[in-house]
Amino acid sequence: MLRALLLVPFLIVLVAFALSNPQHVQLALWPTDLSLEAPLSIAILVAAGIFFFLGALFVWFGTLAARGRARRAERRAAVLEAELRAHHAPPPRTARPAPAPARLDLPVITQARPVTPAIAGPK
Repeated sequence: MLRALLLVPFLIVLVAFALSNPQHVQLALWPTDLSLEAPLSIAILVAAGIFFFLGALFVWFGTLAARGRARRAERRAAVLEAELRAHHAPPPRTARPAPAPARLDLPVITQARPVTPAIAGPK
């Protein structure tokens, strides 16, 4: 949506420029006999486009060194983060046997014993 908001006014200005400059001009390459007759607006827009792309190419080549430094810095940061994680990692756990299940200290009744009444008698 933002692209359309920027592109539509720019295209309107380009069309207005092209319609207001319909005169033809003779374009010639000096040491040769090459010449071309074109509308003034097309000649100016083509020249502007060529220089725009040349400028973009120069800027792109100018940023190659900075991009290379940024890639190296990112790789170095990743290595340092890995070293930091390894330094702060807990020691590796050794394999231990599983703990025994919890036991309740209750008497185990295997068989009910009959209660024999004591005989009360003289002693």
